Amino acid sequence: MSSDYSVKTLGQCRFDSPLPSIMFIREEHERVRVDATVSSRSETNGTPPSFEKAGPRKKIFFEPQNCRIGIVTCGGLCPGLNDVIRAVVMVAWYRYGVRNISGFRYGYQGLVPSADNQPLVLTPDLVEDIHQDGGTILGSSRGPHDSSKMVDFLVQKEIDVLFVIGGDGTQRGALDIAAEIENRALPIAIVGIPKTIDNDLSFTDRTFGFSTAVAACQDAITGAHMESKGVRNGIGLVRLMGRESGFIAVYASLASSDVNLVLIPEVLFSLKKVFSYLDRRIKRKAHAVIVVAEGAGQDLVGVEGTDISGNKKLGDIGLFLKSEITNHFRNTGIPVEVKYINPSYIIRSLPANADDSVFCFQLAENAVHAAMAGRTQLVVSIWNGHFVHVPGQLVVRERKKVDVSSLLWQSVLDNTGQPKNLS
Repeated sequence: MSSDYSVKTLGQCRFDSPLPSIMFIREEHERVRVDATVSSRSETNGTPPSFEKAGPRKKIFFEPQNCRIGIVTCGGLCPGLNDVIRAVVMVAWYRYGVRNISGFRYGYQGLVPSADNQPLVLTPDLVEDIHQDGGTILGSSRGPHDSSKMVDFLVQKEIDVLFVIGGDGTQRGALDIAAEIENRALPIAIVGIPKTIDNDLSFTDRTFGFSTAVAACQDAITGAHMESKGVRNGIGLVRLMGRESGFIAVYASLASSDVNLVLIPEVLFSLKKVFSYLDRRIKRKAHAVIVVAEGAGQDLVGVEGTDISGNKKLGDIGLFLKSEITNHFRNTGIPVEVKYINPSYIIRSLPANADDSVFCFQLAENAVHAAMAGRTQLVVSIWNGHFVHVPGQLVVRERKKVDVSSLLWQSVLDNTGQPKNLS
């Protein structure tokens, strides 16, 4: 097995798990193939790479009554953050008997010593109803911080386990913290729980919040559809989340089936080709609905620089398209009305739907099992239908993107009727 798929541990697990009457994971036998296809076995000489299966272990590393846990939420808001916080607390408290659980405020800022950064003491009574609200009771922030100072803070607070809830940039920060911990030979576990509404983290079938986002987008798309049909030559334009990957735009459009044009970061397009398609659509149907991911068409809007987290700054492709489409039809003598809808912040701040809420609990539950067994520098993920431990380096190696040669993208083309080539 390639070492790329091996999960680091803090040392020998010497304590018996307090979990009663449960099927423990047999580590030497229970793994999940990275590639589930039959052909992968022959292509890898009979030993296909695999992930360690998540779940409770019979022996654990930390003694529960002496274990101190910390939780931090980073990056933008996403449905399900409170569900994950709640689940970590409930599982650690009731399953393992951990009684010292702290929530660090406003992302990694909360791991830098400051009079304003006092941790929140988390108990089942405090978190029992937080899943009913969107956002995060811990607050969040973006941007890097000094990993050495953050480790100093963890040592000062006698933290044994830190759960890091966040996306690509957050998990990179978690790896920096873990590297500093490893350099100091400290027995502190760093366990990631993948949070990105865009569903763009590698080696995870989905991330929490994505299901809620896709469902919530339906109201915006339906509104755009009704507005476009309510006037002659109406065009409904909806800008959705998706900086580098267009999964929300793709799934929301497929779920709606009212969309006539989907623009995503993975597919280059020219205004000339888009206008040509819209010309035909308006002449034939007298209305159109466009869904565009926020990271699409960035070669056309020309914004430079990076934000506080080091991400490339994005131009507002939605407002750009609204202006360009309006000008195009004005110049061709065809009066149109463009109705522009951007529901992003409304969607990000929603509570999780039922599907995501269940998923959040299962992710958090398996994250607690991993941490108590001394696993570190990993992200708990669902892969090929199983919860697994993915080494953090693999998760941040590259972004997951929509494969435009896949059946998924072909479904979009079939559903919208848009041309395959718009560049």
